[in-house]
Amino acid sequence: MNIAMWGKALKVIPHVSKKEWAGLDPIAKWLIATRSAVFVMTAFSAIVGGILAFGAGKFHLLQFVLCFVGLVLAHATNNLLNDFTDSVRGVDKDNYFRTMYGPQALQNGLWSKQKMLAIIAGTGLASALCAAGLVALSGVDVLWVSLAGAFFVLFYTWPLKLMGLGEPAVLVVWGPLMVGGTFLAITGDWSWQVAAIGAVYALGPTTVLFGKHTDKLTEDKKKNIHTLPVILGEPLARAGVVLMLVAQPILIVTFILQNRLGWPMYIALFGIPVILKTIKVFMMPRPIEKPKDFPAQFWPTYLAGFAFRANRITGSLFVLGLIIDAIIKRA
Repeated sequence: MNIAMWGKALKVIPHVSKKEWAGLDPIAKWLIATRSAVFVMTAFSAIVGGILAFGAGKFHLLQFVLCFVGLVLAHATNNLLNDFTDSVRGVDKDNYFRTMYGPQALQNGLWSKQKMLAIIAGTGLASALCAAGLVALSGVDVLWVSLAGAFFVLFYTWPLKLMGLGEPAVLVVWGPLMVGGTFLAITGDWSWQVAAIGAVYALGPTTVLFGKHTDKLTEDKKKNIHTLPVILGEPLARAGVVLMLVAQPILIVTFILQNRLGWPMYIALFGIPVILKTIKVFMMPRPIEKPKDFPAQFWPTYLAGFAFRANRITGSLFVLGLIIDAIIKRA
């Protein structure tokens, strides 16, 4: 077992050769192939829902664990399906953008189609079993949320992403669906207020996807992949990210003033400096070539990298504020 590679794969998307891949253990291969470094966004959504359930005095550890694991596995399934679908459709041919920033298991010949399908099926089945357990524990309402999630897992890559609906889907999934769904799975109750709080957090993951699709806007246009940045054009896409970055702290303050969130959530405002730095990046056109001071391991994901870093910091502060607020409420 290469535990060091596990840790690396959870932090960044490692570049590995076929020779290096052959020497890796199955867990390391799965973590790399599923791009596990981005699971932190899903983890935050599940944690936000869990904290809100704890604050409401209805927390159940088993339900939370099943939800957390199930959501991460669903995210992994989606990433694998994304790679499989785009490889089979020929999108990833000719050194396409996505094959530059990390290994694509099928396109790079690391796994066969049969192996890839088996991994997808196994990961998806494990996620479905978590959902089934939650339905048994918390009621049939969880089933409808799970089916909605399954829809996005199966159809994000095709046809939603091709129609400019991928970015709105992320806002819905990482917000109301994951956060509200976790709260529902733990407490047995749906809460629109929790769903709204989830949407505020989900602005972060949405900026990451906007950044990623803006990074590969030129390549997607050539492949007739009409993501929202392709439809809007780079200037408007970057402006959209700036708008979302500005909106997040404003909405947090608004929710505090409306008593939807407690005063400890002011902690989230400590993320404003990184938000301002990220806004500065998005105010400028994306460089065509890698800037000298930009890490080579992350290129060509430039805008996405800055958005991802901002989301990690602001998401951590968001969770910290919720934890303190929940503890005060329970005390």
